[in-house]
Amino acid sequence: MSSVKIVTDSSSDIPKRMREQLGIELVPLKVTIGEDLYLDGVSDSGEFYEKLKASPEPPRTSQPSPAEFSEVYGRILKQHPDASILSFHLASVLSGTCQSAMLGASMLETDADITVVDSKSASYGFGAFVVKAAEMAAAGSAKEDILEAFEQFRLDRKLYFLVDTLEYLQKGGRIGKAAALLGTILNIKPILTLSEEGEVFPVDKVRGQKKAMARIVELLKRDFGRDPVDMTVGWAYRSELALELAGLAQAELNVRTVRQTEIGAAIGTHAGPGTAALFMNRV
Repeated sequence: MSSVKIVTDSSSDIPKRMREQLGIELVPLKVTIGEDLYLDGVSDSGEFYEKLKASPEPPRTSQPSPAEFSEVYGRILKQHPDASILSFHLASVLSGTCQSAMLGASMLETDADITVVDSKSASYGFGAFVVKAAEMAAAGSAKEDILEAFEQFRLDRKLYFLVDTLEYLQKGGRIGKAAALLGTILNIKPILTLSEEGEVFPVDKVRGQKKAMARIVELLKRDFGRDPVDMTVGWAYRSELALELAGLAQAELNVRTVRQTEIGAAIGTHAGPGTAALFMNRV
């Protein structure tokens, strides 16, 4: 039986130590602020967020090139000629990363077994499964079993984001300038999630941070009841709000495990520093 190797892009926001422990190959997205280029998941995120806060113009994000994917796939196959490769990526409605990965696979001159998967999610909304896929692969699971588990995972996951300010959503074109200004004046906190295809949309709009956190917990209780869940708390730049939100959720839900991750430059460009997120999946 051939082995299964796991590839992902940096928007999965999997902590570096975890990636290295599980042998997950990373292909980074790029973010440019002015003349400065940051490799998401590689460059220092603290420095990136400092630059982001100071920049009057929104950064530019770019997907990895097909050649970068082809290089990674080729290197894996050189070391493991009989391997099957599963490559999980940021939702295609948000980025052309999936398309680059497919083109990269087609550039190889061998008949390699490479499956590119559109996660239809972002950040640890699919990073959590990439970790599970790597664990399954290490335990000897076949490619087909991992893909079947992914389809079940998609049914069992929920995620909610709470942004600190509407400024970055406005700069990224997610909301209009007037709405951003009015929301800031009224202290409106939009609670965001992703659609089934991965598009960002507001679930609710609540006035004040405390009420917004309480509303997220209400939504999660509606989603999961007392079913056991695994929870990952994510943050961009500052962790205080996210950890407070995680504490509220842990007190009200049947949480089995808790993980932490920092939201990287590719996702943080649009959400902004101070963003707090909960990624949940039914066990």
